[in-house]
Amino acid sequence: MAVLQKIRVKFGLAISIIIALALLSFIIDPSTLESALNSMSSKFDVGQIAGKRVSYTDFQENVDKFTTIHQIASGSSVQNEENQKQIRNAAWQDFVDRYMFLKNAKNAGIRVGEEEMVDLTTGNNISPVLAQNRAFFDETGAYSPDVLREFVQNASQEASLKTFWNYLQNSVMMQKYYDKYDALIAGSYIQPKAFAEQAVAEANTTASVEYVMIPFDYADSTVVVSSAEIKRYYDAHKKDYKQSAGRDIEYVVYEVVPSEADITRTSDEIDALIPEFAAATNMKAFLLKNSERAYSEYWYKKDELANNLSSDIADFVFSGNQGVSPVYKSGTMFRSVKALASANVPDSVYVKHILLQGTDAKHVADSLCNVVAKGGNFASLATLYSVDQNSADGGEMGNLGWFTQTYTIPGFESVVTAELNKPFVLNTQYGSHVVMVTKRTKPVAKKQVAILEKTALASKETFNDFYSKANRFATIAGGTLEGYRKAVDSTGVYSHPMRNVTEATANYGAISQAKEITRWVYDNKPGKASNIITVNNNYFFVVALKAVREEGFTPVTDVASNISETLKLEKLQAKAVKEAAAKVEGLTDLQQIAEACNASVQTREDVAFGSTSAPAVEPALLGAMAVAPEGELCGPVAGRACTYMFKVTKRETGSFYTLEDAATMEQNKARYTTQMIVPTMMEYDKVKDNRERFF
Repeated sequence: MAVLQKIRVKFGLAISIIIALALLSFIIDPSTLESALNSMSSKFDVGQIAGKRVSYTDFQENVDKFTTIHQIASGSSVQNEENQKQIRNAAWQDFVDRYMFLKNAKNAGIRVGEEEMVDLTTGNNISPVLAQNRAFFDETGAYSPDVLREFVQNASQEASLKTFWNYLQNSVMMQKYYDKYDALIAGSYIQPKAFAEQAVAEANTTASVEYVMIPFDYADSTVVVSSAEIKRYYDAHKKDYKQSAGRDIEYVVYEVVPSEADITRTSDEIDALIPEFAAATNMKAFLLKNSERAYSEYWYKKDELANNLSSDIADFVFSGNQGVSPVYKSGTMFRSVKALASANVPDSVYVKHILLQGTDAKHVADSLCNVVAKGGNFASLATLYSVDQNSADGGEMGNLGWFTQTYTIPGFESVVTAELNKPFVLNTQYGSHVVMVTKRTKPVAKKQVAILEKTALASKETFNDFYSKANRFATIAGGTLEGYRKAVDSTGVYSHPMRNVTEATANYGAISQAKEITRWVYDNKPGKASNIITVNNNYFFVVALKAVREEGFTPVTDVASNISETLKLEKLQAKAVKEAAAKVEGLTDLQQIAEACNASVQTREDVAFGSTSAPAVEPALLGAMAVAPEGELCGPVAGRACTYMFKVTKRETGSFYTLEDAATMEQNKARYTTQMIVPTMMEYDKVKDNRERFF
């Protein structure tokens, strides 16, 4: 023990844990220990596919790979949240394909050989993965084997292109495996001729029916369901009560909003800036320093200004007023505007360009601009000189098409005010462009404006005041559900109930990006309350965990009332059928039955049996009608809320639905079946997707 103590002192807690586990292994069954270790580490897995664990590290490596692929494909390293989500989905699907689908496809005897891959990538049967990829289109917008061949040659010399080419080849292979598996499933979906003929007969058959509805008393107190019956039903239908993990919580939230003092201070600040705003000669620099809205050369129509800012501002600008407007308040936002320019500007212009790159691009652009101005053929010059060989709107080289102020190439914003058919040079991040506007919509009155904008923000004092309120609540709660409820009573704040919080939950009410709350909820036990959880820097949450539902089966106690309702209905139906049979015994006419039951005879004409739309009668009666002899009194039949006595008065057979229609219907079913292949595989292979735990 002395040696053990020295080791603990020297190497610390980590080595102590290792020693403790080693000692435990002598007294704990090895399989139990392994199970415990697996359970601890699996908490940090992104998922499990066909018995293989996908660790966070492995998943992140795959995300990095697909991020590189996205950058190559898009030509940009900038990613928004939607791009990142798509990348993570692609990384996960790659694991699903490799660990699950490919294994199952090969087990089914499916193969994609080397010769087949050559044919799909560079042969006569090019895969849609390549044929529909714009990277391999020629100047006409069609797939080009020459463009693909050039890409493959370049890929052998450049690492990033090689990565992308490997990705494309893998995509081609996986798509072929999916195509073959789909074809295998669809090919096995065969409808026997007898079944097809039966489907045709049912679809072409209609019947007319007379019936009497005999209601039963749903509140019949003599019909009871025992706990034993509920348990037997639950055991027999347990697969219907699978549940995902979920949590029931309550939470209070304190939103930090600016105080009246904060709003007044912001109002005073913008008022003090008005003289400088009116006198500013460098408006771009002034707004950069003083406004939340940057300088823009956008040309506004009156309705655009009204929709983007306010009708008061639009009225001021378009009424011919000079100088700076009054300060307009909207909630906690303050604005003042200044009209900078007026012009008649079209909404859209049709643009041509010739793109030049390289050290002498500007010089060549100037020369070509002069050539075009003197009558040179723009399309011919674009074909000879333009780096952009893909822009050929309407089939004419150099045509970019119709542009608006918001739909344009960065740097091309000035084209909306350019003269018609007068070439000029623009320099952008892409190079030097010879540009010409050849068509435009009718010019309308528009204004350029400078917008001085400030929003009142909560001061440090206001922030601390809200934090103090949240802290008082959390202190009263004391970390327990019971304390949380006392805090709600004593502070009078509204408590938000929320059922079935999953690991994917990121929004709480209108508050988004609140995943830290979900993480707390899943890291704690029922009966606990949180300390302050800060979201987006201006929401203070205190959360109480009421109930935990782990993945598995819903407890019988939670579904007992629903099962009881189902069993009670079955008993009521059986009792009602028995009573109806006794009541109508000896009666041979529906009218007599209606009088005996204090009901009326109802009719339905031309009820279709093979219709895919909602039936004219409830399913129980429809099914009975399908096999009932024509002209005979039938029943009683148990419905959802009544018992039926009925007679089929007429049955007619048409010929509008054919064997071809039945075959088409089966083909549609087969297509639907193929869509269910992967979900069914995932259920069979027990795929667990825990990504929402981390992202």
